[in-house]
Amino acid sequence: MTDRLLAATIAAVMAWMVPSASADDSATVEYLNSGKAFPSDLPLSEAVRVGNLLFLSGQVGIDPATKNIVPGGIADETQQTMTNIKTTLETHGYAMSDLVKCTVMLADISEWSAFNEVYKTFFAAHYPARSALSASGLAFGARVEVDCIAARGD
Repeated sequence: MTDRLLAATIAAVMAWMVPSASADDSATVEYLNSGKAFPSDLPLSEAVRVGNLLFLSGQVGIDPATKNIVPGGIADETQQTMTNIKTTLETHGYAMSDLVKCTVMLADISEWSAFNEVYKTFFAAHYPARSALSASGLAFGARVEVDCIAARGD
C-alpha cells in the first residue's frame, strides 16, 4: 500500500469514527478523570472522549475504597474490573451496551474460561468485539486488565 493510499485510508476511517471532529475543532477531545473507579493520582486519564467515542484506559480489579486489588483470584478480580469499567462508563454518560471493543490481558491465559464466565454476565444483548492475550505482568500485580472503546450514536 502506498503512503498516499494509506494516509487516505486512515483519514477516511477517522472521519467515519469521529464524525463530529473537524481539522479546526480541537474542543472534541476531552481527558477525563473522576477518581471513582481508578486512583486519580496515576499519570493517565481514566478515559478520553473524542466525538462520540470514549476510550477507557485499562482497568484492573482495584477496589476504589482501598486502592488495592481485590482478593480471591481471577473471578473476583474480573468482577471488580468489569464493575470499574461499568462505573467509568456511567460516570461519563455511557453504558455497557455502548462498548464496541475490549482488549483483555490475562496474567495466565489458562484463566481465560474463568474470566469469560464473569465477563459475559455484564452484557445483555450483544458482546463487543474483543481480543485476548497473555501478559507476563500487569499493573498492580493484577491477574486481569481490560481496556475498552465505547461509542454512542448521538
